[in-house]
Amino acid sequence: MRIGVGRNDLTPRVGVELVGFGAFINRHSVGVRDRLWARAMAFEVGGETAVIVGLDLCVIYRDTTERVCELVHEATGIPPERVMVNCSHTHSGPETGGLIGWGQPDQPYIELLPDRIAVAAIAAVEDLRPATLAHAKVPCEGIGVNREYESPRPTLEEALRDDWRSAHPELTDTTAHVLVARDESGEMIGFVSSFGCHPVVCCAQSRWIHGDFPGVATNLIEREHPGAVGLFLQGAQGDVNSCVVHEPEQEALLALDVIAGRYARCVREGLRAARPLEVDRVEVIRRAAQFSRRALELEDFRELLAEQEAVIHAPGASDTDQQVRLATVRAIAYRRFIEAHNEGRPLVRPTVMQGIRLGPLGIYGAPFEIFQAIKNDVLEQAQAPIPLVLGVTNDSVSYAPDRETAARGGYATDQVPLMQGTLPLANIHDELVEALLGLDAELFGQQAT
Repeated sequence: MRIGVGRNDLTPRVGVELVGFGAFINRHSVGVRDRLWARAMAFEVGGETAVIVGLDLCVIYRDTTERVCELVHEATGIPPERVMVNCSHTHSGPETGGLIGWGQPDQPYIELLPDRIAVAAIAAVEDLRPATLAHAKVPCEGIGVNREYESPRPTLEEALRDDWRSAHPELTDTTAHVLVARDESGEMIGFVSSFGCHPVVCCAQSRWIHGDFPGVATNLIEREHPGAVGLFLQGAQGDVNSCVVHEPEQEALLALDVIAGRYARCVREGLRAARPLEVDRVEVIRRAAQFSRRALELEDFRELLAEQEAVIHAPGASDTDQQVRLATVRAIAYRRFIEAHNEGRPLVRPTVMQGIRLGPLGIYGAPFEIFQAIKNDVLEQAQAPIPLVLGVTNDSVSYAPDRETAARGGYATDQVPLMQGTLPLANIHDELVEALLGLDAELFGQQAT
């Protein structure tokens, strides 16, 4: 087996608008607390190669991913479908070009982004050398709270106590996966950690650029191991927030080091506990999936648009009113749908799913913010000895809410698809489980072996 690592700086210039937390809130950055990185690890066995890229960004969109893959292919010959790009989902980084109203993208940054990401992936391929891969699954508690099913969330004082734990750990991710790559001398050249939780310790009042708790923790461990490159891969974080969230800027920035420290301790334990994997093959598959959407016709869009325009243009309406700003997000989305309908363009594209097999390890990526119940269903039925489910991978489509949340409706089910310029999903829990298990069956089923 050969493994290579690479990284490149993704930090935007100060002043760009940061992503998330509300419609048109003009949250412009004022400084850099921690730099943002593209980090990559390449794996090769028997002439077959896969490249995994982890980004300190909220999301990435398919056009950017496709351009990254093209650049990597041109430089290395690696087929585009053998590159996977995952985002940490930090809300303290720049908007990257697809959300309506949740941050204005900086166009020069967007233009340069594929080139900057590709540098890390190309460096990883060029760095390929004989190496071993080890794995550990370690406890990781005291970080996440299920925002859909746990109420109230802990106070700041409670969350910062070192013995704080979620009242319902079964509703959150409680373990982290850690991979360790070592060269022939036994020196660690890279590591990967994967965990599912929204990186939102710093929120709407915070204006500093950083990778939130995964980015801060990964930077810390890299400094402890000079020369090693560390990737964070975001898991199922759709309904899980960090235990500190929506605090004022100074409190949030101080809490950031506490939560990042907790995660770093988990990763350190994984580095110590990791045991060698027998990686006899590297296989990659990409599949397009069509997920059912809520049925809406042209007249539906016109009626929905009229409702939003009534809010926007009501007497005395103000752009300081959150309801006006949210109505504007919806109005923009409905106008785009109407335009696409009139021009005969499809309202949604097929969704790209990707699976990677590294010996006994199965990595399954989808472009959704995946809820815990969906991940749990996949893990219970997966044939891979070590299955990992990754969200926000290669693209950003929408949330993937579980059945109960979807039935209630609301932000994850109804609002976010509109922010992403797509239609709400109709049955994503069952359909996404089926699609992810389909990747698993191809890579680990009877026929695959």
